[in-house]
Amino acid sequence: MSRTSVLPGDPPGGRRAVAVWSIGVSVYFVAVIFRTSLGVAGLDAADRFGVNASALSTFSILQLLVYAGMQIPVGLLVDRLGTKRVLTIGVVLFTAGQLGFALSPSYGMALASRALLGCGDAMTFISVLRLGTRWFPARRGPQIAQLAGLAGMAGNLVSTLLLARLLHGVGWTAAFGGSALAGVVVLVLLLLFLRDHPEGHEPEPFPHRGAAYVRRQIAASWREPGTRLGLWVHFTTQFPAMVFLLLWGLPFLVEAQGLSRATAGELLTLVVLSNMVVGLVYGQLVARHQGARLPLALGTVATTAVVWASALFGPALTGADRAPMWLLVVLCAVLGACGPASMLGFDFARPANPPERQGTASGITNMGGFTASMTTLFAVGVLLDATGDDYTVAFSSVFVLQALGVVQILRLRGRAARRERERLVASRVETVHVPA
Repeated sequence: MSRTSVLPGDPPGGRRAVAVWSIGVSVYFVAVIFRTSLGVAGLDAADRFGVNASALSTFSILQLLVYAGMQIPVGLLVDRLGTKRVLTIGVVLFTAGQLGFALSPSYGMALASRALLGCGDAMTFISVLRLGTRWFPARRGPQIAQLAGLAGMAGNLVSTLLLARLLHGVGWTAAFGGSALAGVVVLVLLLLFLRDHPEGHEPEPFPHRGAAYVRRQIAASWREPGTRLGLWVHFTTQFPAMVFLLLWGLPFLVEAQGLSRATAGELLTLVVLSNMVVGLVYGQLVARHQGARLPLALGTVATTAVVWASALFGPALTGADRAPMWLLVVLCAVLGACGPASMLGFDFARPANPPERQGTASGITNMGGFTASMTTLFAVGVLLDATGDDYTVAFSSVFVLQALGVVQILRLRGRAARRERERLVASRVETVHVPA
């Protein structure tokens, strides 16, 4: 007889789980292509609609405002309606938003299209996380989250490489309109093949009683220190790379650092490639050593701050006009760790909440980084206009939000660790012992 620890009701995983989950991931992959498409078209958008830096940043701010504001409602919808229905709504919305952006003749219509895209995009990542918890064993959670993030960065890579070339090859309308076809493809796959959970692992029905139920779900998730810690980890780690990739990286590299668009595009690609490599490493480390979560998160924040400060203030201290190329390469490589570090936030929220609250808790966590990104996008745009395009001053806003996030992480870490130990002890009592 051997004693094997298995969580009660743990799904088996396997090839079918990989196939079904891959469909959900493909939806997220396309959503990220659409989300980040403005990052390679920022300067083109400014010319097309005749807007300044503040107005240009409004595109991404509005998109992220809708995204962040939708996180808790989407989490509740996933808990109530299931993954397939929510993903279906999301695909329809973000595809319509991308197509609308392609055809928009005015700044106002383009803004509305980005808001619609943000609404649909908001429904994807939480749904994919929920799908992973329904189809794979709990111990695979950290790897599944990192692989989902990896798929998202692959979408970013496609946006950076393919969409940028299409944009300058076939033009604005054809590039954005043609990319919208990818949304139609994943919608068909989703409707035909995706299932919310494996047979025999149907979730227990939970009562849904209107506003009172919603309030209880949100309050119960928020009371868990692990949920709040997850939010602040996500807040502090994600936004430097998000701001760089989503809008301001290309203008910074071209206008402030004097690089060509082609070279700047290669550096943006480096951020994405670094993210993919680091994501695999972080996923393996956390799967084997849960205690590595916080050191990895804080280490990423510290390294990002140091390299950012070197790139922004180093040239002035050395009497140079611009940062050396090797430092820009290091900066982009380090920014690549921000995405994988933000996934660690879900590794704090996931064990802190029971299955019926996973969507809600993930929604709360996911608000963190996008709220920070939205705030920084706005701050950078305003400061650029106020200072005559002084990127050193504008990007210094990154340090303010990093400091705020680190303070909150350090404040919550002890309580979250105690609660997690209590839950671990309780789960060991319920451990199932099966014969060899």
